Amino acid sequence: MTISIWRYSHLTLAISSFVFILLASVTGIILAFEPILEQIQPYKMADLNDVSLGETVMVFKGAYPEVIELEVDANEFVLASVITEEGESLSGYFNPETAVFLGEKPEPSKFFQFVTNLHRSLFLKSIGRFLVGFCSFLLFLISISGAVLVLQRQRGFKKFFAKIVNENFSQYWHVVLGRWSLIPIIIITVSGVYLSLEKFNVFPEDKTSHDVDYESIAAMPILEVNDFPAFQGVKLSELSSVEFPFSDDVEDYYTVKLEDRAFLVNQFTGEILSEVQSPLTTILSNLSIQLHTGKGSIIWSLILAVATVNILFFIYSGFVMTFKRRQARIKNKFSKNSSTYVILVGSENGSTLVFANALKEQLIASGHSVFLSELNKYTTYKNVEHVIVMTSTYGEGEAPVNANNFLKLLESTPQQKNYSFSVLGFGSLAYPEFCKFALDVDASLQQNGNHQLLPVFTINDKSFSSFEQWVSLWSKAVGVTITVPSSSLDVKPKQLKEFKVVSITAAKDNPDNTFKLTLKPHKRLQYTSGDLLAIYPNGDYQERLYSIGKLQDRIHLSVKLHAHGLGSGYLNALRKDDMFSARIIENKNFHFPKKSDRVVMIGNGTGIVPFLGMLDQNTKKIPTYLYCGLRSQQSFALYENELNASSSKGCLTKLHLALSKEQGKVYVQDLLRRDADFIFETLSLGGIFMVCGSLKMYQGVLEALKAICKMNNVDFESFKHLVRSDCY
Repeated sequence: MTISIWRYSHLTLAISSFVFILLASVTGIILAFEPILEQIQPYKMADLNDVSLGETVMVFKGAYPEVIELEVDANEFVLASVITEEGESLSGYFNPETAVFLGEKPEPSKFFQFVTNLHRSLFLKSIGRFLVGFCSFLLFLISISGAVLVLQRQRGFKKFFAKIVNENFSQYWHVVLGRWSLIPIIIITVSGVYLSLEKFNVFPEDKTSHDVDYESIAAMPILEVNDFPAFQGVKLSELSSVEFPFSDDVEDYYTVKLEDRAFLVNQFTGEILSEVQSPLTTILSNLSIQLHTGKGSIIWSLILAVATVNILFFIYSGFVMTFKRRQARIKNKFSKNSSTYVILVGSENGSTLVFANALKEQLIASGHSVFLSELNKYTTYKNVEHVIVMTSTYGEGEAPVNANNFLKLLESTPQQKNYSFSVLGFGSLAYPEFCKFALDVDASLQQNGNHQLLPVFTINDKSFSSFEQWVSLWSKAVGVTITVPSSSLDVKPKQLKEFKVVSITAAKDNPDNTFKLTLKPHKRLQYTSGDLLAIYPNGDYQERLYSIGKLQDRIHLSVKLHAHGLGSGYLNALRKDDMFSARIIENKNFHFPKKSDRVVMIGNGTGIVPFLGMLDQNTKKIPTYLYCGLRSQQSFALYENELNASSSKGCLTKLHLALSKEQGKVYVQDLLRRDADFIFETLSLGGIFMVCGSLKMYQGVLEALKAICKMNNVDFESFKHLVRSDCY
């Protein structure tokens, strides 16, 4: 509920101020370049931190018979008004070290004046100023509410800048750019609000003035100007302006203004006659102008320009996300009590709901009554027979916002009749707690005595092919005939890269009809063994995933050619030097451990390839054991050279080979039971188990590990975290 309040507040503020923020952003981007153009003018002649006020005043008094005023602007250009020997008035930019005239101050650009008036008041005078100031305040609130949403998403300040997975272009960059632009935007809005309030005289006026005791002003002893202590202690970088004495009368003095104070100086003795501190409102006003406009700093001007461009992107991406959420709204044809199928959804950004709607429509089209709802709205369903839970996982294994009360509701809301259930988890393998909430839901449903129709099925990165696979399994289990057309899902491949085929073996040369493929990315790419290569055989979003091994900076794949396999057929048709598009998916949970006392690898079939790469990367010589399951010795030939090389280098401690067709149906799980003492010792040491290959083999391995733990009177659950898998 809390996150919903912040989300709706964020959206409402954005919608209510959209037009004004858009206008202010566009004009703000243009105005950010005004101080940059000013800064590149050739009037900065010295480092003003190295030049004292006394030196400059002395130079000017020596060069001109009369000096009226000196001023230092935000660009650190020195302006002056003087009378020359010829009696002419001269005003403009001067060299502060030589008093040489550099040029007249140019007239302000009419274009920038036009844009400035539009930016400040929309040409509506006081009403416009109020609207602009009010929208600055709204933009400030939008920034704060957005920051709160990011904090809730990242689960705290420490993880505010932690990596997020790019699951959706608009949402990803909305969050990423929002984090980096937050401080500049808050500064823009706060300074903008301050300047607006100042224009409406909201702040009290400070009437502090100088109080000079004219009776006590002395003309002796006379000092040279550059010997005045008050002038020696002031660098030009601190100076705002200095007015020179109008005459030689002892009651005329220098009036010096700095950022934080102003003082009057005796023109003969250099004595400070009066000093007043600048009002706080003046200091804040000057600071706000500098921060809001970027005057005097090219770097800050560029930061403001980038932050303002980002505001335009936030407007675009925010509306795209809102539009998608509205598209994914729930509409039901059947009531909850008349439906035999109930689909419950947990989704943070609405993407899972797209899959749920597609399934619901196909079930209804095949003549079934279906009710779709959110997990947090779990209630009684009078005629329910099958429950399908489709949920993503939020943050570190937690429930998405519309599912965070489901587990409690499940306990407190008994149904009148038992039902079967299936849980489908959506997520990204780049997150450590991939689909954890789906696993929690599945466990709770089992504990409540419901019938588990299928084991939890997980879908990485909205893979349509995985969803298609689950629909096929589920349909058979329930006894209905449905398929979900890909056109019903708006999921498109993204971040595609070009890959070149370096080499490919012939499937016919291997008894298992398996071939090896070596690829080279067209451009530099970050990846490692255990990551996944996603290919799109039809050029659309029917994604196929393959675990990869990294050897000598090349991607290695091992693929079994299936008679009607879309992915394997596509890869098998490639030839040396061919180029094709695919993408790498980081599979963080299946990377070789950086630290471990021992590693046990267990794989079968084509699942051996990522281990070849991991062994090649085992430069620390971590004791590593491979349980390799294949059909025959001839099958082993496909990987033999790489494994022998790893053994020779000490990267592979020992290889255990299980050949199901030549050793009387020996599988890797049989070898684990054979080596039960060693396996339990590895578990006890906290060693890492990595499993890659078929789901059937994975289930067998888990059963073997559970049995070994049971033999030692220990619950396998306490070692479960040591197992990393990549099985399909």
